Amino acid sequence: MRTVLDLSRAEWAKSSYSNGNEGECVEFAPGIAATAGVVPVRDSKNPAGPALIFSADAWGSFTTALRSEQFPTA
Repeated sequence: MRTVLDLSRAEWAKSSYSNGNEGECVEFAPGIAATAGVVPVRDSKNPAGPALIFSADAWGSFTTALRSEQFPTA
């Protein structure tokens, strides 16, 4: 079964990892995460574009890996 998530009223927050110069800008909707148990993520340069939806557990694992620098940087 597939559920549709209405993001039309979501309040988006820019990731602290976004560089702020119109480059790599990622936003997430923490209010949706708190109520629905999923984390919507989008490109802030394209707010009308698609959002990726992650389970709260997957998003938590991802952000933990970021903070512990488990991803190589170029």
